[in-house]
Amino acid sequence: MKANNTLMRADRSASLLWRRHMCDRFATVMSWLGMLIVVCMLGSILWTLFKNGLAGMSLHLFTMSMAAPGQPGGLANAIMGSIIQTGLAILIGAPAGLMTGIYLAEYGAGSRMARTVRFVSDMLLSAPSILIGLFIYMMLVVPFGHFSGLSGAVALAILAMPIVVRTTEDMLRLVPVAMREAGIALGAPKWRVILFICLRAVRAGIMTGVLLAIARVAGETAPLLFTSLGNSEWSLDLGRPMASLPVAIYQYAGSAYQDWMQQAWTGALLVTLGVLIINIVVRVGTRGGRS
Repeated sequence: MKANNTLMRADRSASLLWRRHMCDRFATVMSWLGMLIVVCMLGSILWTLFKNGLAGMSLHLFTMSMAAPGQPGGLANAIMGSIIQTGLAILIGAPAGLMTGIYLAEYGAGSRMARTVRFVSDMLLSAPSILIGLFIYMMLVVPFGHFSGLSGAVALAILAMPIVVRTTEDMLRLVPVAMREAGIALGAPKWRVILFICLRAVRAGIMTGVLLAIARVAGETAPLLFTSLGNSEWSLDLGRPMASLPVAIYQYAGSAYQDWMQQAWTGALLVTLGVLIINIVVRVGTRGGRS
């Protein structure tokens, strides 16, 4: 009787081990399959952009402003407008998001104010970008009576801010309590512990959040249609309508002119390469800092 019970337990153990092994194999195969699907989709997008966009690469593209169909022109004003508006948006949104994330993780944990701020941040994170553009249109464009590059940068900053907030809060919550206690034990005030210990420990994760914010706002079109509108002329004045690559792509891609369609493909390639280069540079820099 005891031998039969032992055999039955051995059979159940072997069956359980086989099921676990098969579940592990199934999860591994599905993970590889999901990875291959994502890589193939990304490769297809990049291949399409390079195939259709490289033909429009020329010196005129980077030195001449947008022109009428059939006239020699480029995207210099749109490139510069995108750099200015995206850079200003990150300069506004990233510090504000960083400070908010620090408050949620370090100072306001569990408070009603923190729950309210987190709820509003999550709402902004999932809000359609066109609604943000419409809001800034009513707040900054209608009262002043004209479109402007500054209002476009503010709209992009609002889109970038919740991404940095969520990333900063999540990263700071991963810092072990022992690291904070060690800093406090040495007599450091809380703000020094946060600044020199916690933030330094998770700076790579926070930089990833900033990169995600840049990638999000660099290709946004809808908010800029309501705010900066676009400009076919060269203009660096933030108080006037300002060109941008997403708006230029939107205008050119739907046209019936072959030269405009070609510039739309090239502009899309430039946006993708810009985000890719920024990611590579920051990744290499943060890796060097960690070593």
